[in-house]
Amino acid sequence: MQEIRGFKEEELTAQHVRALRNLARQVRGDTLRMTQLSGSGPVGGSLSVVETLVTLACAAEINPSDPDDKERDRIVLAHEHAAAPFYATLGRLDFFDLDDAVSLFRKAGSIFEGCLERSVPGVEWSSGTPGQGLAVSCGLSLAARWNGLKPNIFVIMSDEEQQCGHVAEARRFAKKYRLNNITAVIDTNNMQSVGKTSEIMPQNIKYEYIADGWDVIEINGHDPAELYQAVRRASQIQSTPVLVLANTTMGYGVSFIENQQEYYARALSVAEYKEAMRELGGDHDLTEAASYRSSFGDFEMDFEEEGEQWCEINTGAPRTYGVKDRLNNVEAFGNTLADIAGAGGDKECPMVVFDCANANTMALGPFMQKNHDKFIQAGLGHHAAATIAASMSAENVLAILVDFGINSIEEVYHQLKLADVNRTNVKIVATRLGLDAGSDGKAAHCLDYMGLAANLLGFKMILPADPNQTDRALRYMAEQPGNWIMGLGRSETPVINNLDGKPIFGGDYQFEYGHVTEVRPGKGGVIITTGQMLSRAIEAWSVLNREDNAPTLIHVSSPLALDRDDDPVLLAALRSGRVVTYEDHNKYTGLGSRVANVIALKGVSCRLLTLGVNRYSYSGDADDLYRMMGLDVETLVAKTRKFLKR
Repeated sequence: MQEIRGFKEEELTAQHVRALRNLARQVRGDTLRMTQLSGSGPVGGSLSVVETLVTLACAAEINPSDPDDKERDRIVLAHEHAAAPFYATLGRLDFFDLDDAVSLFRKAGSIFEGCLERSVPGVEWSSGTPGQGLAVSCGLSLAARWNGLKPNIFVIMSDEEQQCGHVAEARRFAKKYRLNNITAVIDTNNMQSVGKTSEIMPQNIKYEYIADGWDVIEINGHDPAELYQAVRRASQIQSTPVLVLANTTMGYGVSFIENQQEYYARALSVAEYKEAMRELGGDHDLTEAASYRSSFGDFEMDFEEEGEQWCEINTGAPRTYGVKDRLNNVEAFGNTLADIAGAGGDKECPMVVFDCANANTMALGPFMQKNHDKFIQAGLGHHAAATIAASMSAENVLAILVDFGINSIEEVYHQLKLADVNRTNVKIVATRLGLDAGSDGKAAHCLDYMGLAANLLGFKMILPADPNQTDRALRYMAEQPGNWIMGLGRSETPVINNLDGKPIFGGDYQFEYGHVTEVRPGKGGVIITTGQMLSRAIEAWSVLNREDNAPTLIHVSSPLALDRDDDPVLLAALRSGRVVTYEDHNKYTGLGSRVANVIALKGVSCRLLTLGVNRYSYSGDADDLYRMMGLDVETLVAKTRKFLKR
């Protein structure tokens, strides 16, 4: 077929159209072979989008010999049922061996998963959840702008996923930030797994996009000539992002499947498969492919590889706060953020900070004053913001999302999981954690931040003790690849000093992930705490020390690393025989459970007392809430004293 890349031709020739129709027919056959061999996967729901896939893949500026070319166009597939035809399209265009995709679709150990996998050449984002693709496209578009590139960003969606609120958040975001290189194509087949989309959740997709400032082009989605013309026109429009509304038929290309609900999300019987292949003019024999599938080993795929690729950034010299400095960890974070932006080290790694309408309480003022061009206001679009920040970070942009814990961890948990799956480099700064959120009330008390983060298998978490450790930990985190969460409280936090009155985490102190710090010595037993609860634990230690009954006090800034690495300070503390954990978190899934894991895994003989949150609390001053939950200093002293005397 004559080259049509870059949408340079004004219109497709008859030869182009015939070639694209033939390619679409082949892709449909490949799709049926995939689902038949795997015994699973949607058929009808995947056939309607094929013309869109092949037209975009043939006309976009993408290169099978260099699929990671930084100047390439991006094709983001959000359509939850289109993984198989997209693999087939890319295989037909020589991005990889087509036989691998056909034979190994949904095979354990294969990269050709039922949901798109980013390890596959030509796939920009691992997907599977409806509604995220447009936000991913926003992130890729912004990243291109920050990196000085001008690619076209194409996102292919289904009409059913327009029901997701995530899409509306991203749609408005794209318009606000003039992401006019985005072209969205919606496969409008009016069908989903339980009925007609128009009946399941009525909506007017066209006018929803128009209302949010998009241009909309409506076409026949099975006509490559119309598709090409519409996308070409969209890519030339510089004033707004554009939606191409492609009207299609579910199951298109196989007569007995078309618009028949029962075939939407299931594979075919043997007889149905043979009849469908006969209509498509393809070979239905699967003997060779089945043999290859049964003898297949495993692809070599390192899920850490892409997360380890990171650019250099100069974070500047750390600050040291003294005992007379009165501020909380959030304020220290804001100061350090401004320092990093002003260090002039973001030329190789552009920096951007996301806020979700809370900048005034997130201490972002110092950063915003001099860095308007690096500040993104996402409003209350928490889901879109998390996805946009993550996809930007995958393009070597230091993307930092700052928000309350209930929004940046609890509400967007699945978006963080997708960032994890995609091996991105996003940095989440979560504030107002635990009962420290105080008068905001129980619905705003983020009590499971550590437990949720522990379930994100690739994320690391830092809970700093004071402003000095916050400063150094943030600089450290910005320099590291991978996905990170830093948790900060809202209360004023005293600078932590040693017994000589010098800041423990200031001066020459360097933050080291996973390192456990002995803050106070003791004679028997140990109190283990994390985050800003350390200042309260020191008060309790001082009382017990006056009684000559002080345990060792250690601080854990990296709780998720406790049972992953051996730390001599921690192991020595556990062997003291009596261990108290003290935290502003759900006691059943937080620090106490991490310490218990270490005790069990290392075979340490000791007794364990876990002090934390065990029920929902009230709206009130943080000190009162700690007292009611038995986490105030007086109760910690009493319970520790009794526990150590047993």
